[in-house]
Amino acid sequence: MTHEAIIPTGSAPPLAPYSPGVKSGDTVYVSGILAMDSDGNVVGPGDIKAQTRQVIEAIRSVVEKAGGSLSDVAFNQIFLADLGHYAEMNEVYGQYFGQNPPARYCIKAELVKPEFLVEISSIAHLS
Repeated sequence: MTHEAIIPTGSAPPLAPYSPGVKSGDTVYVSGILAMDSDGNVVGPGDIKAQTRQVIEAIRSVVEKAGGSLSDVAFNQIFLADLGHYAEMNEVYGQYFGQNPPARYCIKAELVKPEFLVEISSIAHLS
């Protein structure tokens, strides 16, 4: 099966050799997304809610570019630099995934740069 790189207009520049997303058949794999703008600047330094919002909006743009929506997301992998941000991240996350939420896990991890507070990777299955 072939796969197609999904790179939405305005995507943050990758920090390594990867695509923001890949569509393979009816499945979309979204790379770990960090809170960056299209110029590669950190969005919401020190603000977990702003970073979570930016990350989920970037995930939305990848899934929509592939022909889906956030309701097609079946699984999220969440990485937090500090588990003390768990409740605030969930508050924003629930605004996007409150109805019929996807499966997920959330772990504490050291992220690629200390200014990043959250990273989320997703898998979506398109209808």
